[in-house]
Amino acid sequence: MSAANPVAYISEATWKELVLDCDIPVPVDFWAPWCGPCRMIAPLVDERAKLYAGRVRCLKRNTDESPNKATEYGIRSIPTVLILKKGEKKDAIVGAVSKATLVATVEKYLDR
Repeated sequence: MSAANPVAYISEATWKELVLDCDIPVPVDFWAPWCGPCRMIAPLVDERAKLYAGRVRCLKRNTDESPNKATEYGIRSIPTVLILKKGEKKDAIVGAVSKATLVATVEKYLDR
């Protein structure tokens, strides 16, 4: 993650550290480069990552490169934004949803 790109791409090796051991909400965008709807919501995920910096950890997982986690979490279509908190699945957003839907879903899990 950097100031220019606040969303990190995660691998099998970093999943435990960045997702399961994290105390703040972790929206994980499961996507693939060929997926048109994935490209449509990517800017929304990036925007939320910047806006909620320090309050959420937005991550991306390419399902073509590492399909195991998608299978483990029952993800059958992409894009899917899985929201985890303290390693527990809290919610999932499936498809190219509106900004309002993404915001409302993520904000349910923010600490006030």
